[in-house]
Amino acid sequence: MTSEAGASNAADSAPAAAPARPAKKGWRLVLSNLGQPKVLTMLLLGFSSGIPIYLVGNTLGYWMRENGIELDMIGFLSWVGLAYSLKFAWAPLVDKIDAPVLGRWLGRRRGWMLLSQIVAAAALVGMALVEPRQGQLLLGGVALNQLTVFGALALVVAFASATQDIVIDAWRIESADNGEQQGLLTSTSTLGYRGALLVTDSLILILAAHAGWQLSYEIMALLLAVGVVATLTAREPQASVIAAATPHPALFTARGLFDAMIGPFVAFFRQHGRMALLILLAISLYRLPDFLLGPMANPFYADLKLDKETVGAVRGSFGLVATIAGVAAAGLTAVRFGFIPTLIAGAVLGPASNLAFAYLALHGNDSTVFTSAMVIDNFCNGYAGVALVGYMSSLTNVGYTATQYALLSSFYALLGKLLKGLSGVAVTELAAGRTLLEGYALFFVGTAVVGVPALLLCLALAWRRPAAVADPAAP
Repeated sequence: MTSEAGASNAADSAPAAAPARPAKKGWRLVLSNLGQPKVLTMLLLGFSSGIPIYLVGNTLGYWMRENGIELDMIGFLSWVGLAYSLKFAWAPLVDKIDAPVLGRWLGRRRGWMLLSQIVAAAALVGMALVEPRQGQLLLGGVALNQLTVFGALALVVAFASATQDIVIDAWRIESADNGEQQGLLTSTSTLGYRGALLVTDSLILILAAHAGWQLSYEIMALLLAVGVVATLTAREPQASVIAAATPHPALFTARGLFDAMIGPFVAFFRQHGRMALLILLAISLYRLPDFLLGPMANPFYADLKLDKETVGAVRGSFGLVATIAGVAAAGLTAVRFGFIPTLIAGAVLGPASNLAFAYLALHGNDSTVFTSAMVIDNFCNGYAGVALVGYMSSLTNVGYTATQYALLSSFYALLGKLLKGLSGVAVTELAAGRTLLEGYALFFVGTAVVGVPALLLCLALAWRRPAAVADPAAP
């Protein structure tokens, strides 16, 4: 998730999230920004950004498990999510060229947004029509493995969704007028994003229980119209307009390719120096516990014999309130104390919430315990999500916003996306000689322990940060 200025001195420009501090601070600044159209636009774009990801990830696991697909295959199919972690590979193209046809009409950022939304919606409809089943599918007289075709469509959704994330993040960073507003837009985006996750991770279960998975996925594709409306009503960021009009080397020349592909990384390492590797390592481990747990959450509920209506109702009520509370708490903490302290708190809360799943596995099918686990998980992950996005946003350079943020968000997800494909194998192995629920419990405890290195790295970031470098969100 994640402007382009072709000039070579872009590496020396100020970070996008840390311009001069305005006179207003704290609550007065937040309240003064709530009436701005960009805030509502950011909420809708955040919602659109969050719609596809669970539909090719955690929620998809529930559908596959109900169709009798094995845990290892569910884990393997989660690898389509690697598209989100490899988006830095094509982010330079998004930074440097306009979307076909739509770019001339809407501008660079909005053109790519609309194109990616259309492609993602079409592929989601295709997934609904194909369905995840073992068997043969006749296409044009050719017999194809149905699960393979379904997986290919899921990959298209993930690729288009990752592209949407690149430009929405760039739009968010370029549209902020100052550091505090960046914190506001980050919280607003996360709120919309988490709201979409609740729709695709909870309300869809209730809908699927009554109307079936096929219609449910078709309705989710229709919800991407929210992003289309936001894209059409949004204003193209001035930085993007200027960048598009700024002469730069032709993209498909040696100099142009270097500026597009290598320039953003050179700028990042030049700006952060020896701290760059520490930053990237901390980011890559920060949400690893959540990624590892993700593919097994919904199969766990199915094996726990929790019905879809209960899971969906709890997520859509108690889970929603907890998510809003977590997002708000992180936003306020970032404004009051800065990004680094917020990041450290998130590094504790995120992994610790996985222990609630371990307790649920050992306790068994109990709606009260399940509700408590959902409240803990949604609050902690809402908080940790805002903490990480806010910190990453503060690290980007004007001129390479999309590419650098794509780099950071790719590092944050790459290791987790690689390893989570083995989560089904891990649960199966841990359950050997034990009950399946005991295997789940051990797996969840293990994912929590994996969060310790990220916490230590965040503490190292706080210790090694030069005193002269102010945190852009600090008071």
